[in-house]
Amino acid sequence: MDDFEVDHVVQRALDRLTLLAETTTAMTSTLDSYAAVDRVCRILVPQLADWCVVDLLDDDGRPRRISVVHRDPGILPVGGLTGLLPDVPEDPVGPLSRALTGAGPLLLTAADIPSRDKAADPLHARQLELFDQLGTHTAVVAPVRARRQVLGALTIGRSADRAPLTEDDLAMVEDLTHRIALGVDNARLHRETQHIAERLQRSLLPALPQSGALQMAARYTPAATTAEVGGDWYDSFLLPNGSTTMIMGDVTGHDLHAAITMSQLRNMLRGIGCDRQEPPGHILRRLDLAHQSLYPHATATCLYALLDEDDGGEWTITYSSAGHLPPLLVTHEGDTHYLKGGRGLLLGVDPTLPRHHATETLPARSTVLMYTDGLIERRGEDLTHGMTRLRQHAAALAREDLDTFCDELLAGMATDHTDDIALLAARTPTPSQRSRRTHEGERDR
Repeated sequence: MDDFEVDHVVQRALDRLTLLAETTTAMTSTLDSYAAVDRVCRILVPQLADWCVVDLLDDDGRPRRISVVHRDPGILPVGGLTGLLPDVPEDPVGPLSRALTGAGPLLLTAADIPSRDKAADPLHARQLELFDQLGTHTAVVAPVRARRQVLGALTIGRSADRAPLTEDDLAMVEDLTHRIALGVDNARLHRETQHIAERLQRSLLPALPQSGALQMAARYTPAATTAEVGGDWYDSFLLPNGSTTMIMGDVTGHDLHAAITMSQLRNMLRGIGCDRQEPPGHILRRLDLAHQSLYPHATATCLYALLDEDDGGEWTITYSSAGHLPPLLVTHEGDTHYLKGGRGLLLGVDPTLPRHHATETLPARSTVLMYTDGLIERRGEDLTHGMTRLRQHAAALAREDLDTFCDELLAGMATDHTDDIALLAARTPTPSQRSRRTHEGERDR
């Protein structure tokens, strides 16, 4: 072998290593498997092939074409040829069907690619149509496989004006599919874990009470970038004396321990609140004492409020805060202000200090909103900007029904949020509802 041939072999090996490294980087740079695979296709075209296609199997086993990249984007029709494909046949004949059932990698020459009218099944027909549309002279179809399970298939092709793919390229394609498979499998495992964590978190959150004319709604949204449960929580229940509680809290941490602590704190607060039926400041102090004994090294925020209606149909809120963000009051006309009274230290800091509470009258058709910091915090931004943004969004939604209010608030505020979000909202009735309820109460007496 002369020096030229040696240099050629070395350069080819370096190109191969570079391609594999770039593929690995693309697949590990995001947990969005669709986006990662599309990046890989754009790396392989035109370095390795004139076009590249990746098909992945859905959870129900149906193949879906998620990326089609060609060196000449003008060749691709509107829509890009992506989307759901026909089912994999029980008796696989076409190269894609065979790859999706574990065969391969398969090298195809022009002689191995029949015309579309000779397709063995609908999936084979779609693949032959693809070969025809993209101008294919040689191609390789290889399974994307991880943990002895086929996740999909990679197909690359070259046209007649380029050196054909050969048996020497199969090992390279196999290495590529191995890296793609690891990335896709990791993304799926993360998604499954995230769904389990979300279901666990939601199972710890309560159903809201039916408090007559008082409307209530709550929302919980897990962090977009983590697969762990967290310590955000809300609660609401009726006390024996008729008061409706509104509670929002956040245990420090974002793991299973935080979720367990959150659940136990919620249950303790329910017991203390129902047993004592005292002002919120007293209840939070009792909770802090219990918290200090049971969880001496943990801290948490908590906002505890009581909603009450007097004989004249007027509603009031009495509340106390243990280091939590202030509730937002939104009137029907769109006026907003934060309720900043009754402030105190986080739970777990100093349970010996007294805690205070504050009371405010709630106008008819007004909304009280409690929330956790995931709704307003953004990396690199001062918290006051988030609180101002929340007031603006809430004011614009003041006259929407309560479910729409919560949904639109999340849609407008929770873009790319990196923490869990919990919302709890209560809306006082209209004057007609108040007068009707008061009249019914007088008639009952």
